[in-house]
Amino acid sequence: MSDKKAIIAKQIVAGDENNSIYKNSVVEIDGNKISSIKKKDEFDKSSFDGIVYNFPNLTLVPGFVQTHIHLCQTLFRGLADDLPLLDWLKLKIFPMENALDKDSMRASVQLGISELLLGGTTTILDMGSLRHHDVVFEELIKSGMRAFSGKCLIDVNDLYPDFKSNTNYELNEINELAHSFHCLNNGKIKYSFSPRFALSCTEKLLRDSKEMMKDFPGSIYHTHASENKDEINEVRTRFGKENIDYLDYLNLLGDETVLAHCIHLNDLEKNKIKDTQTKVAHCPSSNLKLGSGIARIPEYLEDGISVSLGADGAPCNNNLSIFTEMRLAALIQKPVFGPGAMDAKTVFRLATIEGAKALHMQDEIGSIEAGKKADIVLLDLENIYHPVADENIYSTIVYSSSSADVKNVMVDGEWIVENGTCIICEKDEIIVRSKNELQKLLKRI
Repeated sequence: MSDKKAIIAKQIVAGDENNSIYKNSVVEIDGNKISSIKKKDEFDKSSFDGIVYNFPNLTLVPGFVQTHIHLCQTLFRGLADDLPLLDWLKLKIFPMENALDKDSMRASVQLGISELLLGGTTTILDMGSLRHHDVVFEELIKSGMRAFSGKCLIDVNDLYPDFKSNTNYELNEINELAHSFHCLNNGKIKYSFSPRFALSCTEKLLRDSKEMMKDFPGSIYHTHASENKDEINEVRTRFGKENIDYLDYLNLLGDETVLAHCIHLNDLEKNKIKDTQTKVAHCPSSNLKLGSGIARIPEYLEDGISVSLGADGAPCNNNLSIFTEMRLAALIQKPVFGPGAMDAKTVFRLATIEGAKALHMQDEIGSIEAGKKADIVLLDLENIYHPVADENIYSTIVYSSSSADVKNVMVDGEWIVENGTCIICEKDEIIVRSKNELQKLLKRI
């Protein structure tokens, strides 16, 4: 049986280096890769040896990439509002993560994956919790999603001492997890080495986890940095250095490192990130909700720093929508840098090809091009919210679209969302299970 597919769309927003837009065109897929893009009148449907999908009113875009997610926290949505970062961790997040068992972890991850896929996100960089990370991988594999993921590392915790582990145990566990799951599921699953942040890890844990990466080509080093002024002051007190300077002193920066947030950087720190080609995951909703601040992203981009987008976790955002992050990433910069800052086309690229570049996957995903993996999203922009969508398609996607506009999602050549329904998950069962597991979790705290 042929493994070929053809998708006919109203238009294709390719997200390639030329920002190509193809009208009334066809994407041909062979197996899990895009084989060609051609005009509809050049496509001979009668001789095509495969399934043809006709979406004359839908816009085809690359699958979105989010480079900072916490699937383990989705169950905590709405339970940690109106707190600054360190209190948020101490009073809410660490106690709830500490209470996670395998069942509640599974419910949280299923909930997060379903929301992400229904919203058009096909690739994530995820940071787990202290325990039960095998469950995260099991659910990611079942979903068909493309993901980098790793358990979070904590061997120091002054905020919530019950929530930490032994240094050697942490290193042994991530070594076992990486050996078990790295490059599984046709290469869609990769390991990310994920210390929580500088304040939660000994030097040995930070250094040795980075060194371990060498045994797992294609893996990512993923941590939080310079998110909150109180966090930075504590790093300065403990280590006598600025946050980025401390990470640099430990040789943790580099082009395989993704730092979430990076809001409060001085010029020297910014230059270190640039010179080492370290990547920044910008999470505007989280940064606003926790009152952490606004990263000066236009300056980072002008300096040539790699920036991509992430929703962070549901308790510091309350949704996992890439559309919300795109809109906010553009809007919050304009009062400071002027209305021309962070135009819609730039922001669209942060959510697609720049995310792929941060994960060293730009040759495989992030744009619609022949030879790349068939990670595809189809948007319905023919509705009351977008009556003149075609006049500026990037503006429509970034400023006025939402997850509700996502109709079909394909990952690695396989449909995962069809007509707005996630076909790999039972929505009603996940909702009931999540409610039950949350109630049991809250009783354990």
